[in-house]
Amino acid sequence: MSRLLEASTASSTRPATLLQHVQRQWRDYYELTKPGVVALMVFTAVVGQLLASPGTIPWNALIVGNIGIALAAGSAAAINHLVDRRVDGIMKRTQARPLPTGHLRTGHAVIFAATIGAAGLSVLYFLVNPLTAWLTFASLIGYAFIYTLFLKRATPQNIVIGGAAGAAPPVLGWAAVTGTIDPHALLLFLIIFVWTPPHFWALAIHRQEEYRSVDIPMLPVTHGDRYTRWQILYYTILLVGVSVLPFVTGMSGWVYLLGALGLGARYLWFGVVMLTRDQDRSLPMRSFGYSIYYLMALFAFLLVDAYLPVIF
Repeated sequence: MSRLLEASTASSTRPATLLQHVQRQWRDYYELTKPGVVALMVFTAVVGQLLASPGTIPWNALIVGNIGIALAAGSAAAINHLVDRRVDGIMKRTQARPLPTGHLRTGHAVIFAATIGAAGLSVLYFLVNPLTAWLTFASLIGYAFIYTLFLKRATPQNIVIGGAAGAAPPVLGWAAVTGTIDPHALLLFLIIFVWTPPHFWALAIHRQEEYRSVDIPMLPVTHGDRYTRWQILYYTILLVGVSVLPFVTGMSGWVYLLGALGLGARYLWFGVVMLTRDQDRSLPMRSFGYSIYYLMALFAFLLVDAYLPVIF
């Protein structure tokens, strides 16, 4: 009788165990795509799409185009996980990722990255337009291979040069609507390109000992904490200047300009206090957190400025 009860209990727990395994595997593959980073990239692509078609909703670009862009971005992120799996296992910030923990096998991750990358590029090529597919492919190669395999370990300017790949989504979004590379889209590209160094270097200051332990030449490791803080301030000043160009060129109006100046003033405050209060260990991560909010709010102001006349 006891054996029958044990067998019954075991058989009833198998489906629950299998479900838990499937859920964990799904979460691991999901984490492999760096969903937070991909979400920010898709948001900037959406802004590019909506700015490319004021007064109309480009449904194909918004739905199909962003599926393709998200899949390709997720593939690039998965390749980044694959290349960095050894150092991820050493750095405290990344030790819990699926590959260092052994939750996912390397071969499975390779197949996953290749599959979603090919799917995303195919969607863009056949269902959106070839230009968007080729631009997305170039940004994938730029981030997953040129930055991750070479630049990241070759120069402290890695994030400056490699930032071009991360700045591409507004151009991809614009191209998904118009099939062209518009100067206004390149202006959005420039904003993200200049935003990337102060955004990432704040994190690098906070994690500089971890980068030093794995011999990755991030700027605080090679040139010191103080030098990096000055560079963050310089780039933030440049960013504020670049952020007003949409108003100067007639791309946007006063609503955007006021929003950009307000956001920029706060970002500059972080740059200044990071120099004057270099003993405050919380400031780099607070600056890093604000930089994400800054970019999202800045692009939101672009949309509000463009669509207010349409609504009213």
